[in-house]
Amino acid sequence: MKDNKPRDVQRTDAEWRARLDATQYEVARQAGTERAFSGKYWNHWEAGRYNCIGCGTPLFEAGTKFDAGCGWPSYSQPINSSVVERLVDLSHGMTRIEVRCNTCGSHLGHVFKDGPAPTGERFCINSASIDFEPSV
Repeated sequence: MKDNKPRDVQRTDAEWRARLDATQYEVARQAGTERAFSGKYWNHWEAGRYNCIGCGTPLFEAGTKFDAGCGWPSYSQPINSSVVERLVDLSHGMTRIEVRCNTCGSHLGHVFKDGPAPTGERFCINSASIDFEPSV
């Protein structure tokens, strides 16, 4: 992943590889995508929040998760606008908006303008990029 933005959390490639499993590394650090309906959180509905796998930053509240039918966890909004970074992604012959963790730069997924009210956005996030923290 090429990223020159200064980050609050910075690690070497070797440190990322030691911290993440192979799938997490491919998705979060190489901007990969897991197959639809294969991630552990696509059909997960417990109360709590979803945090960045790379640095633990809280990203999405479970209450904003909805079933978009796409096979990836989908959220209508992040916890707040400062936790995610939006970048134009021209890969695969498409123009999309990539979403990364603003703290460590980990690739999370993409955001689309086909979500529910009130935001109209669908944050389509890879399970491999997030970790769930249940409510207590």
